[in-house]
Amino acid sequence: MKVFNKIIMTVMILMGFAIPSYAEKIVMEGSTTVLPIAQKAAEVYMQNNSSADISVRGGGSGVGIASLIDGTCDIADSSRPIKDTELDKAVTNGKSVKAHVIAMDGIAVVVNPANKVNALTKKQVKDIYTGKTSNWSQVGGDNQKIVIISRDTSSGTFEAFSTLVLDAQKVRPDAVMQASNQAIASTVARTPGGIGYVGLGFLSSSVKALEIDGVLPSKETVLNNKYPIGRPLFMYTNGAPQGLAKELIDFIKSPEGQKLVEEDGFVGLK
Repeated sequence: MKVFNKIIMTVMILMGFAIPSYAEKIVMEGSTTVLPIAQKAAEVYMQNNSSADISVRGGGSGVGIASLIDGTCDIADSSRPIKDTELDKAVTNGKSVKAHVIAMDGIAVVVNPANKVNALTKKQVKDIYTGKTSNWSQVGGDNQKIVIISRDTSSGTFEAFSTLVLDAQKVRPDAVMQASNQAIASTVARTPGGIGYVGLGFLSSSVKALEIDGVLPSKETVLNNKYPIGRPLFMYTNGAPQGLAKELIDFIKSPEGQKLVEEDGFVGLK
């Protein structure tokens, strides 16, 4: 059979036919915060490496990590550290999860641009999201009901916000839950009394980022640890990455990849 295959390939070369190439394929899945980085990196990498086939999906950090543990994706994108319960399940499934920090981010608390409030403390944000504060007049704004907009529980951004701001207390039960950063930004933009939270890469003129404890979210304030709601962004693999998965993660960590991170509005590794 091997001899036959060699004969066929020789004939194809002599007749001018192209020899078929076989692309290595990997699947990335998870955080909607990391999604723009993953999509852009995959696009640029595949442009420069025609044999690479990289599929990128969102769904949330919890979804990506679960898929990695179940063996249905090669790289899990996450905007939070992996949980102990997830690590336990990974061990049960014979997986050895390895973390790769690929960027830094700040969780920006955003309101509608028409809102006169420009700054809050972390405690005030916590009181708003847990229901102790329900009207903007209580924090220096107009007499207007506060509309809470939050991420769903599968979101790594929700997990990070819950840990860093809410001290793991429950969000007010009438909160409007959204499945992505972009959905939160869009909802806040069309809701005069709305408040939400998004990664730095999702800030735009359609929403207003608030100072938190006197500090605006920015690349500089995240890097110097002055902004109080900063966090790393992760990609997880089963063990040390191999082949295309390793090449892609190495590319993202390279100067060219970190430039893409910065272009997407996130904070590159220094």
